[in-house]
Formats: sequence, structure tokens, C-alpha cells
Amino acid sequence: MLFLDRRDAGRRLASLLKHFKGSDIVVLGLPRGGVPVAAEVAKALDAPLDVCLVRKLGVPLQPELGMGAIGEGGVRVINDEVVRTARVTPDELAEVEARERDVLESRARRYRGRREPAALAGRTVLVIDDGVATGSTARAACQIARARGAARVVLAVPVAPHGWTARLGVDADELVCPNTPWNFYAIGQFYADFSQTGDEEVVACLEEALAHPASTRRTPPGHTVPEDREDDVRAGPLVLRGQLAVPEGAPGIVAFAHGSGSSRHSPRNRFVAAGLNRAGLGTLLFDLLTEEEEMDRAKVFDTGLLARRLTDATGWLREQPEAQGLAVGYFGASTGAAAALWAAAEPDARIAAVVSRGGRPDLAGPRLPAVTAPTLLIVGGHDRLVLGLNRDAQARLRCENELAVVSGATHLFEEPGALEQVTRLARDWFTDHMAPAHHGVARF
Repeated sequence: MLFLDRRDAGRRLASLLKHFKGSDIVVLGLPRGGVPVAAEVAKALDAPLDVCLVRKLGVPLQPELGMGAIGEGGVRVINDEVVRTARVTPDELAEVEARERDVLESRARRYRGRREPAALAGRTVLVIDDGVATGSTARAACQIARARGAARVVLAVPVAPHGWTARLGVDADELVCPNTPWNFYAIGQFYADFSQTGDEEVVACLEEALAHPASTRRTPPGHTVPEDREDDVRAGPLVLRGQLAVPEGAPGIVAFAHGSGSSRHSPRNRFVAAGLNRAGLGTLLFDLLTEEEEMDRAKVFDTGLLARRLTDATGWLREQPEAQGLAVGYFGASTGAAAALWAAAEPDARIAAVVSRGGRPDLAGPRLPAVTAPTLLIVGGHDRLVLGLNRDAQARLRCENELAVVSGATHLFEEPGALEQVTRLARDWFTDHMAPAHHGVARF
């Protein structure tokens, strides 16, 4: 093992690419696993991040044999020799290309929404993946970047087999890889955590990058979207890792209570946090549990413990210079929602608003009637068990409250557009209820 996870790999890879900082570059991540790596590189280099969408064109009846590749904007790279050797007819090629084009365009909509792809013409393009095995996808990505007008193409990966440069030929102007072991069998053997990257994490990385200073798109007038600041968050005798981001002029800060043992790196919560930052709200993402505690399922579901950690972290937050006089809200997910409501019920909590995403407010039990902060419960329409638990919990709340059901969504809001709707609902709830002078007084 060389890397903890893809984020760790990205940070290490970025250290070899520092000489590109300040130049006109674009960082492209290969979906899906290469995007978290690319996100860390883009952050370190103050560069814009985008995905490099590539679809291999497989020979009919031999789809593993590539006869070319396609990219966005109608770009296509065809290997005439393979086409000729495999005796692929123009109609067969057109059929394969049309099918793969549909897949490519569908993924583009899922990952970017209505945003246009990053302009590559005349720029240096860093193509990033989580590793190279055969190199076929990386080669295609470099070819596509070149065809889209890149002046210089750099392929950078955290790990690749010894002698990997011979496989890439002249497709990249520069190849960067810190680790090229002889005993290479699969990319995953060099990661402690090589769990599959989902579409929602890809979207979260892109949304997070939009909040980075290198990308000023969609930033509201009058707000400067900050870079996340790594912090040691004090929670009683413990020091927990966290990330604090406070835009200039923010009316308040939202502290995230992660659920089911997830950390500050939760892709769904980072997605929501990026949306709140663009709306001018501050965010604090931090680990409620230490790495050792995350392995203890009893602690993962200890609502009282998590609530105490959240309360302590809130006290630390209010002592930070950029948080002075600002309202504080809670965003809780899954079991973290119970902790948020438990903490908000404390007599001196002074919480401006609470939002629960797919939460378990029922775990807050008898604390629910004591919550005074306006509370929004967001549940997926197909998450029937949790929806029922939220309705029961809502009946016990005495504060201003609403239950928002996202139609067609399941527990993790993985469906296209579902997490975006969660973000909009949370943004509007916090924006409506947060003001420096508001301290969570119940409204009926």
C-alpha cells in the first residue's frame, strides 16, 4: 500500500506538479476514480477542474479491442489500422459511435448539468487518473485532449507499472508518476481504500471545485468564495480534523454532522457544502469520530456522544475570528441528524436552523420537543421506512418545521438531480433563517 485513498494520492501527486502553478492550465480527471485524485491536484495548483469524458469504440463482437475513441464536441480518434484489420464497415463504426455518444452525453449531463466543458484550446492540460494499468483509457484521453486543441498534454498518475512510459508512445508531451513498482498486478493493490467512486462523488468534486478561487463561476455578487481551511477542531479533550470555509459577508456558518461513521470527506456533504458556500454561507465539515472510533459501531450510533462532540465543536467555532457574531446552523445526515437535533435542544445552544438529509431524527427521542431552531427534514420519496420515521419525529417537534420529500429519491439521493434538490432546499432554509441576530427562537 502506498496511498490511504484517492484524495491522499492526489495530494502526493500534486507535489510533483507544483511547477505548473500560476500557468494557464486545466486539470482533467478521468471518471470516475481519477476525479477525486484530480480534485486534489486542481486545488493545490489553483487550477480549474473538469472531467475528461472518453468512450472507447470497441470492435463489434470484440468490444475489448479498441478501434478508436470519442470525446465531447464531436471529437473522434479512429485507429484506421484496427478498423481495416477487423474489417469493420462504415455502418458498423457509425452504429458503435452513436451508441457510445449517447452514453457520453448522458454522463456529461449527469456530471456537469448545464455547464459547458472547460475550454482547452491553446492551454496546458493535465490529464489525471488514479493509476495506469494497460494505458488504453489514458491514451485515448490524451488524444481527445489534443484533438480539442490542447497546446500541451501532461498525463499524471499516482501509480503505474514499471516501464509504463513505453505504452503511452507520443500521446502525451510529459508523463508524471511517483511510483512505478515492478510487482504491479492491479491499481487497487496500492491503495488502502480503493472503494468504487460513484457518480455522486464525481459531481461533488466538480461542485467543490467551483467554490475554489480558481473558478469564479456561479459566485453570487458581493461574495468571495473561500478556500477550505484545514483546522484542528477542539471537542473537549479531543482534537478532530475539520475544514472551515467562510465567505466574505456570510450571515452564518453551517456545521455538518455526518452520519453512519462518515467523515469530513463525505462526498454528499461536500456537495451540499459547496452549494452553501456559493450562496454566501460558511461551512464547517469535521470528523465527529477519531479514526479508531469509526471502527466501533456502538460509537457510530451513540447519539449522545455525537451530540456532545457537535456541541463542543460549536463552542470552538464561535471562538474563531471569522465566526464572531455569526449565526450557527446544523446540517445532519443519517444518524448525524439525530445528533444535530440533540445538540440543538440544549438550553444554551442558540442554533439558528437545522436541516436533516435522509436523517434519523427519531434517534433524538425525547429531545425533539425541546428543539427551538427552525427545522427542515428532507427525505427521499422512495426511502419509505425513513420517511415514516421522519413523519413520526416531525409530530414531536414544537418548533417551526417542514418535511420536504424529494420525489423519486432513495436514501442516499443518488438519482440524477436529487442531491442538487437537497442542496437548493438546504440553501433556501438556511438563507431564510440565518441572520447574525437570530438565535433559534421558536416561531409558530
